[in-house]
Amino acid sequence: MGLFGNKKEGGLMDVIRCDEHEYLVWKWRPSGEVNSTHKENAIRYGSSLRVKDGEVAVFVYKQENGEMQDFIVGPYDDTIKSANFPILTNIVGLAFGGNSPFQAEVYFINLSGNIQIRFGIPYFDVYDPRFLDFGVPMAVRGSITFNITDYRSFIKLNRLINFELSDFEKQVKDAVVKSTKGFITNAPSDNGIPVLQLERKIMEVSDLIQQRLSNEFVNDFGVNLKRLDISAIEPDKESEGYKELRKVTAEQQTKTLEAQTMVGIKNLEDTQHINAENMEETLRIQREEAQRAQRLQTESNFMGAHTLDQQTEVLKTGAKSLGQMGAIGNGGGGSMNPAGMMTGMMLGGAMGAQMASMVNQMGNQIQQGGTPPPIPTTQYMIAVNGQQSGPFTIPQLQQLQQQGQFNANFYVWKQGMANWELAGNVEELASLFINATPPPPPFK
Repeated sequence: MGLFGNKKEGGLMDVIRCDEHEYLVWKWRPSGEVNSTHKENAIRYGSSLRVKDGEVAVFVYKQENGEMQDFIVGPYDDTIKSANFPILTNIVGLAFGGNSPFQAEVYFINLSGNIQIRFGIPYFDVYDPRFLDFGVPMAVRGSITFNITDYRSFIKLNRLINFELSDFEKQVKDAVVKSTKGFITNAPSDNGIPVLQLERKIMEVSDLIQQRLSNEFVNDFGVNLKRLDISAIEPDKESEGYKELRKVTAEQQTKTLEAQTMVGIKNLEDTQHINAENMEETLRIQREEAQRAQRLQTESNFMGAHTLDQQTEVLKTGAKSLGQMGAIGNGGGGSMNPAGMMTGMMLGGAMGAQMASMVNQMGNQIQQGGTPPPIPTTQYMIAVNGQQSGPFTIPQLQQLQQQGQFNANFYVWKQGMANWELAGNVEELASLFINATPPPPPFK
């Protein structure tokens, strides 16, 4: 791609335009004037200027008090006149007339084109902070793509007088190589990327370097860094540093894996031990609760029976006294005493009312929870870690199974069984394990 081109035009008036297809900055020259420092900059006031869309034409006037510029942003197709060239108007003045020549360099800047630069970095040593004795040679290849978006900032940072794109590209390339090399050298310590993993982290490395360079491109060169692509990060796999580092990292990974395995085994054993203790404690609590409930039920039944016996004795005594009421006031004679009869009838009515109240009270107690002793149920003993627990009823075993503390592989025994048997093989317990998820196998 050419940086500068020659425009061959004839006549007193020039047609100032850029016909290049690919360029970043292109300098216009009058017809027939090449490598001149004075005549090629003599431009007729009133010459035709054509600026395409996506271009900006920059007129640079070298004055004693410094360089000054007029900017014409495309699209533009008109003659050079004071309305659009305020700086030029002040320089030329009205005394020179419309066809007077003036000294200026004209540059066209491409605002829509991109510049791509490829770069390569030869082998340099990179160290893992964990193993500083082994330096691994690394080579890097990639490319950058940039363009101009703020042409005023670009012109301010880069002198357009005798501007050479090759010199500019060299400056940009040097900055990219320096930053890329510095980043990769420090990536293991600053970004936690192991040396042997750098070639697998190309995308991550590219993004991080682009973030670092973006501000530098704007501040130092006045261009916009569109992309930075690292195509390869290549370690020298034949070097001693690479081989030694692979060896020590492999040994460390093996030791780490073994340590993690031992920790996992210990955690599993501890978990199983804790689960067994929790299950044993749960079974103990449930067994004590069942015994306590049975004891309370028995005591309640005993108290009810004792109360009934006491009331029965009272009634018997009352009945006996009632039989003797007829002799009250008769001196022990055999004839009936009317007064005694009346007294007996009154006492008999009171006793009858008392008996009716007692019967009603007992009926209410039965309705409110006073129940006969429980019907005998089947109970099993279970074996946990070589120790037996129980006995448990079938509903209790079902509750333990739902809590994950009893399964088909537990040994059980009840009265009438000759030996311990797996719960899953006992017919009346088999239904507890339908659709149940089996426990994990014991660790060996």
